[in-house]
Amino acid sequence: MQLTINGESQEMDVDTIGQVLVGLGLDKTACAVELNRTLIPARERTDHRLNDGDILEIVTLVGGG
Repeated sequence: MQLTINGESQEMDVDTIGQVLVGLGLDKTACAVELNRTLIPARERTDHRLNDGDILEIVTLVGGG
């Protein structure tokens, strides 16, 4: 599937946002995901289906002080 992730075109063998996050080595609970300019709630990410050509913006959260 052809996806644009954080502005970069990528070919990935995935069906869901959860699979993308695993493939990128990201913690599903420590990031925000926008799909085609719509924020996807954390409870929906694991099983949310993707389509060829979708655009994802993924922001990881970092704690600190």
